[in-house]
Amino acid sequence: MGVPGYRYREAETLDSGVRRNDGLERRLSGIRKRMTYDDATELRRLRWRSRRGMRELDRLFERWLDRCWATSTEAEREVFRRLLDCEDDRLWKWFLGHERSDDAQLDTLVQSIRQLSPG
Repeated sequence: MGVPGYRYREAETLDSGVRRNDGLERRLSGIRKRMTYDDATELRRLRWRSRRGMRELDRLFERWLDRCWATSTEAEREVFRRLLDCEDDRLWKWFLGHERSDDAQLDTLVQSIRQLSPG
């Protein structure tokens, strides 16, 4: 049970009897209801493609996949796929804000990913 490709940790029960990862479980249960089998398969493939040579880029892409993929439109997903086709050095400059993409859709996505909080 669960989202394919997502590693679950054992839930820790605190002294008060509250599970530490209850919030995560509630969020994931909502995602599970919205995602079809094909979505889950595509998400696994994208997680693999998102693995880059730079941990920082990995984290940025994972953050978007974790928080935005399930609710994104097909057009937004296509822009993300195009973003993954870009070279790492160019991506890094975009995410640092040293340069901006000439493609308005890619630039919009990069800026939205930059705005996602790390936690």
